[in-house]
Amino acid sequence: MVLLVVDTQKALVNEKLFSYQTFIQNIKKLIYEARKHEVEVIYVIHDDGEDSDLTKGQIGFEIFDEFKPLSDEKVFIKNFNSAFKNTGLLEYLNIKNEKDIIIVGLQTDKCINATVISGFEYGFHIFIPALSNSTVDNDYMSSKKTYEYYNHFMWKDRYAKCISIEETVKGIENKYF
Repeated sequence: MVLLVVDTQKALVNEKLFSYQTFIQNIKKLIYEARKHEVEVIYVIHDDGEDSDLTKGQIGFEIFDEFKPLSDEKVFIKNFNSAFKNTGLLEYLNIKNEKDIIIVGLQTDKCINATVISGFEYGFHIFIPALSNSTVDNDYMSSKKTYEYYNHFMWKDRYAKCISIEETVKGIENKYF
């Protein structure tokens, strides 16, 4: 089992996110519990290329201060929506024979969705803790509607188990869902 923290970068973590304060608190809690119970925390961050706030070397590229990785925690850099595409993450998890992935981070309708579906297609058991992914309003749906659509309709019982924070913590403690 691993906790995969996706795109929680300074340029993306802001108060425009759906349920911002709860999102922050839930991810902090899950990172804390994972470390406490020796569940590996893995980070994946997005590099959008030149002239972007999400470019290596820019402040916006850095991981949000409240989620900072420890020096021995893995950080994979991606250039696509899926955390699995050309990052080395898939190979790393296969070598470690990991099958269960708890996915948290940003943004629900972009990189989290691509990572959830890709992870499912690669045969991983995906777990999505409640209010631990978020997004902003878009031209078609509010951030709340978008969150609900993916977490309560698209992923649930298709690609992932969408579970409460309490169930997630219990799974981390037991290292089993």
